[in-house]
Amino acid sequence: MTNAQDPAFQTLRLERRDRILTIIFDRPEQMNAVNSELHEEMARVFRYAAADPRSDIIVLTGSGRAFSAGGDIPWMQKGIDDPALFRTIIREAKEIVFSMLDCEKPIIAKVNGAAAGLGANVALLCDVIFMASDAIIVDPHVKVGLVAADGGALIWPQLIGFARAKHYLMTGEPVRAPEALAMGLVNFVVERAQLDAAVDAYVDKLAAGATLAIRWTKTTINIALKQLAHSMMDAGLAYEALSNSTADHQEGVTGFVERRPARFTGK
Repeated sequence: MTNAQDPAFQTLRLERRDRILTIIFDRPEQMNAVNSELHEEMARVFRYAAADPRSDIIVLTGSGRAFSAGGDIPWMQKGIDDPALFRTIIREAKEIVFSMLDCEKPIIAKVNGAAAGLGANVALLCDVIFMASDAIIVDPHVKVGLVAADGGALIWPQLIGFARAKHYLMTGEPVRAPEALAMGLVNFVVERAQLDAAVDAYVDKLAAGATLAIRWTKTTINIALKQLAHSMMDAGLAYEALSNSTADHQEGVTGFVERRPARFTGK
């Protein structure tokens, strides 16, 4: 159920059950693709959830048939046309990553459908990841001529190793749920019809535990991830900003809009 005390978001919906707060990407007609409003709200919501005195566990999921389809293509075009907008995107991207890593409360991803681009990386930055058995996860930044720097270059190698991460991030190929589980990219894969029940049972187990000990265990584990993020996020996002101004990125966006393969030239 929703709560009147929660802030009003345009593209996110908050629901509560006991001391569990669920954050829902709420653009189902667009497969929860990230536009400027959703990106800005994502940069705020984890700070809010971290400070929320009425919850101990956070669940992150999508409405409709997708978790999140990644960046909205018209929003990408606006970022090309207006470099000042892309500077805002870069600042918000850092806030999203660090607010998730800073949050002491466990964040459980319920990947109910396709998770792509930033949607994939936000899912992988969660502490425990449940994935529907028919879902895919993919970071296709390079397929639109962008550097995979908004979390992908940080978290994929930590989960599956450098060799596999380089393959998936440099090709933008999708990973299906069974393969994601086998390689350690996600924690659990369950049939879609059982996904809600499986996540509920897991978060109830955490909620019945020693919540302070659980929080501080996560915090301790995340020290290394935060150190790594501090060492590489600025450089990675700077490279992503450079790639935003390339002809290849414009071609990637144009090809997507025209529903044809992009013809990259390395420029």
